[in-house]
Amino acid sequence: MPKFRFEAVNQKGDPFSGNVEAADASAATSLIREKGLIPTNVTPATGGSAGKGKSAAKPGAKGKPKAGASGAKNKDIAMPAFLQKVKPKELMAFTRQLATLVNAGLPLVRGLKVLGRQEKNPMLKKAVSDMTDAIESGSNFAEALVQHPRIFDKLFVNMVKAGEVGGVLDKVLLSLAEFMEKIEKIKNKVKGAMVYPIVVLTLAGGILAFLMVFIIPKFEEIFEDVMQGAPLPWLTNQVVGVSRNFITIGPLILVFIFLLSVGLKMARKTEKGAYTLDYMKLHMPLFGTLFMKGAIARFTRTLGELMDSGVPVLQALTIVGETSGNAVVEQAVHVVHDAVKEGENIAPTLASTNIFPPMVVSMVEVGEETGELPSMLRRIADNFDDEVDNAVAGLTSVIEPLLIVFLALIVGAIVIALFLPLIGIIDGLNTQGG
Repeated sequence: MPKFRFEAVNQKGDPFSGNVEAADASAATSLIREKGLIPTNVTPATGGSAGKGKSAAKPGAKGKPKAGASGAKNKDIAMPAFLQKVKPKELMAFTRQLATLVNAGLPLVRGLKVLGRQEKNPMLKKAVSDMTDAIESGSNFAEALVQHPRIFDKLFVNMVKAGEVGGVLDKVLLSLAEFMEKIEKIKNKVKGAMVYPIVVLTLAGGILAFLMVFIIPKFEEIFEDVMQGAPLPWLTNQVVGVSRNFITIGPLILVFIFLLSVGLKMARKTEKGAYTLDYMKLHMPLFGTLFMKGAIARFTRTLGELMDSGVPVLQALTIVGETSGNAVVEQAVHVVHDAVKEGENIAPTLASTNIFPPMVVSMVEVGEETGELPSMLRRIADNFDDEVDNAVAGLTSVIEPLLIVFLALIVGAIVIALFLPLIGIIDGLNTQGG
């Protein structure tokens, strides 16, 4: 029986390669899929050594890929670092354009080839080429997407899978593009609310550091020469003391900030650390409410889109938890998943987590009772999108005057402290002259 050399990936995107015996390439592809693998390239084995291979290689097995083979995972790693990312805007544009082409009646493979020729991002271009080859080799679109987990997440893959099964791939792709646009819009708004105070405080910190290290020591030297042993005003003494301490412990502060950032990154990689940091994030002053509303909007919109696309509710909840972007919300979704698995409704379990507001719980309950849960979830998401807009506007109106007053007090105190001795000297000279 003929032998075929194959290259494949599993559901996680790990590469496999090996040999199988089958009557033809189609039968070989079927045998590979029975092993739980997704074939990316199946070719007749050549040479005497070909028959010595196992029917399925171990994960990470190396083999020289043939022309048109995927090998995307390994090649992506070998690419330069600045090419190792597909921006959300690029993925949104690709998804929307593909939806338009499929809706126009263009075959999927031809649509991918058209987009592949015009794609400028090397990583996405390579992925499109690999997906085209995989589909031409017998894989479906969802299986081809699984080969590139660094570009297409589980949400994307499962919605496409549901769209293929239901014969509404173009509508699902369009929904995906709109979904990504709305999620990105919310993320940008939340980030935008954080950018202003961070930039202002960073610039203010740099200016204050410059004053403490370079300007105040110069004034201190002048005061020592001019004051001739006379005591400095209390405020001036305090500012000079802060400057001396800052020069002494400044490097230690920088080291502490560096170690703190490294520690936080390491903590986020642990389950407990990620949960603690995200809990603090959701309960921090001013910004906590904004983060919470953004997380709820993402949860409800993602769950609504998945269910509307035909993804089973349990599978949808699993995907929502993994793509929530917040460990606290993810844990709450896992609780909901387990409760629904036992036959309970979503609304009561949402209420028991003490994370979701009563309004969300009530609307979900109405959606379950009326059988319109997906559309109700999207309404909740739209409502919280508006609340995020209002929260950002409110925060901006509060933070701006607070920062202005804070910086004015700090800079004003330094200026007054530096000029108080000079005023005293001038008053003394006027007294002597009088």
